[in-house]
Amino acid sequence: MKLKLFLLIATFFFTKSATEDAFFWGQNGHRATGEIAESHLNKRAKRKIDKLLNGQSLAFVSTYADEIKSDKAYSEYASWHYVNMNLDETYATAAKNTKGDLITGINTCIAVLKDKSSSSEDKSFHLKMLIHLVGDLHQPMHIGRKEDKGGNSVKVEWFGKRSNLHAVWDTKMIEGWNMSYLELAESAKKVSKEQIAAIEAGTLLDWVAEIHEVTKKVYNSVDANKGISYRYSYDHFDIVRDQLQIGGIRLAKILNDIFS
Repeated sequence: MKLKLFLLIATFFFTKSATEDAFFWGQNGHRATGEIAESHLNKRAKRKIDKLLNGQSLAFVSTYADEIKSDKAYSEYASWHYVNMNLDETYATAAKNTKGDLITGINTCIAVLKDKSSSSEDKSFHLKMLIHLVGDLHQPMHIGRKEDKGGNSVKVEWFGKRSNLHAVWDTKMIEGWNMSYLELAESAKKVSKEQIAAIEAGTLLDWVAEIHEVTKKVYNSVDANKGISYRYSYDHFDIVRDQLQIGGIRLAKILNDIFS
């Protein structure tokens, strides 16, 4: 049954595709994921989330975890945005960051939100963090190699301008598509109940392993210092769109489980 669900999601999302910087996933990417998640929330979860966020949307608060980086009071959360793994490693075998990482950050947020003794203030903070971190998880370069800082040190030319592999996947391709976050969310692929179930299936570590396979493809998609432009976006932007949508559906799954 699990194999059948995996094949279903793989066939749907990869049919067309041949293949620690500011604003992870970019602002529009995070907002699109939040908007998609909002459309998959059940009524009970939405009501409780509305109360914690004072009516603000998931899209609106999705960039909060990046915004607080400018405040040293929140420096302890910096390592929550990523997890470093060699391409031949799994999360279980990889060396762990003693300051925490993307996986421990997500699990901490979930634990706080499930804890009945947590204050409303703590729940609101960790909810905003969770919304952002699940988005970060689905940006493949957030599960990148330590030696190049998740692709930040892999230099490329993007339309003749100096950039890096991480930035191309965080923001450059999304910016180049020239769509608002609402347009990105509204143009997401139509999914059946079976496809949604396939996306939601598995554990957090199953999702990490799945996304890490995409990470490997991203690293192999460029030659360092080579110019990339229209063709690269044509070959890979479908993966970006898919990851935004998968992240949104899984974020809603997590939130529905917490608040229902």
